[in-house]
Amino acid sequence: MPEPVYRMMTLLSTLTTALPRGTNLGLLHVLWMLVSGQLLTTRGAVIPGLSACGLPVRAVRRAWAALGHGTWSSATLLRLWARLVAAEGHWQASCQGGYHPLAVDVTGFWRPRLHGCPTTHYHAEAGKALPAIPLGLVVRVGAVGAQRLGVPTTLVRAAPDDPRACAQERLLVRAAVQCCGPDEALVLDAGFGVALLQEERAARYVVRLAKNSTFRRASPPAYSGRGRPPTRGAVVRPLARRYKGRLLVATPPDEVVTWSDHGAVIRAEVWHDLVRPTAGAKAAAFTVVAIHDPRYRAPLLLATTLPVTPQELRALYDDRWVVEQLPLAAKQMIGAARQFVHAPETCQRLPELALIAGALLSYAAATTPAIPTGFWDRAPQPTAGRLRRVLARVPFPTDFPLAARMCVKRVRTDHLPTGFWGQRHHPRPTDDAVAA
Repeated sequence: MPEPVYRMMTLLSTLTTALPRGTNLGLLHVLWMLVSGQLLTTRGAVIPGLSACGLPVRAVRRAWAALGHGTWSSATLLRLWARLVAAEGHWQASCQGGYHPLAVDVTGFWRPRLHGCPTTHYHAEAGKALPAIPLGLVVRVGAVGAQRLGVPTTLVRAAPDDPRACAQERLLVRAAVQCCGPDEALVLDAGFGVALLQEERAARYVVRLAKNSTFRRASPPAYSGRGRPPTRGAVVRPLARRYKGRLLVATPPDEVVTWSDHGAVIRAEVWHDLVRPTAGAKAAAFTVVAIHDPRYRAPLLLATTLPVTPQELRALYDDRWVVEQLPLAAKQMIGAARQFVHAPETCQRLPELALIAGALLSYAAATTPAIPTGFWDRAPQPTAGRLRRVLARVPFPTDFPLAARMCVKRVRTDHLPTGFWGQRHHPRPTDDAVAA
């Protein structure tokens, strides 16, 4: 058995052994089908992908049943995965300014032909929200050697009673705040506003702001002696912009910090003790930093409550990009961008399992010697795509020594209906029942 195959089977079996008997074996087959990229060749069809792994017909049916009806949850798998990564000791958490970044984002698995899909996700190329299965991600950022890598800790579905994107973002921020440790800080993109973070009582965060954002000073100016005493602070506009042909100048910063990064001189403008424009008298204050990098067209505007330098603040936000790698591995690398499942629970479970498989494939590639594509590949990199190509050429390794719990659950099924009557269809009401 090749070393990458043995390494992958060791991770998969360790992850799934603790699950209920029967379900663990079926889920092991599904995870192998995902990490080996069989969904790429079957264009998102799960049962043909399981068959392409070389599994018997009964094993394919058991794996399909474990995916949709098995007793498991993504929270259990993520907890087991975090424990496994910590036990191996290869992954080290990133630290910037004394804080460990906790990246937060939302990704969507597009389902344009799914009938009755209640949820949508914004598609940048289409310029509008399209039917999709959105999932919220909370990822702890770290590295294996010199390669940055994220360990997902929480997956948040859209609420069945309120499938709106804003409601899911609130649930995601609430879950991120609950799992945020005292030495961790939430790092978010521009889709999450400061108002949402303050409403959910996030104490430590770094969030990107829109270029036209405005704020107010936390303290009102001194009384001039005439008229009504001011109750709100002066307006602060970090970046200049044009509105209806009129130039709105930027507010002078409280502090300017410069440093050099690979030959480029970066300038950071800092404004301290700011609040939202509509905030009350006792609103929580934060700091706004505008980072001007000559290598980019537009400056980076960030808001934070952390007592860190602008260099550390930018490093914290740069660590957020690890959360973008997990959907890339789940969708493009293993082929879960297309999915042909239609049961409501399976529509949620397959994207969750794909994200976990993408994280597992990336971690296994980073902790395994780099695999060259051919004799011409003299400097291979330990990437998930190379490992997936190796696994795709190997059927499911039936000679791998599995634990005693990884076995078929022996139950009697001869008394159950088979064929059409054995399917889990709900009988349609007759005309007499409707009339009654």
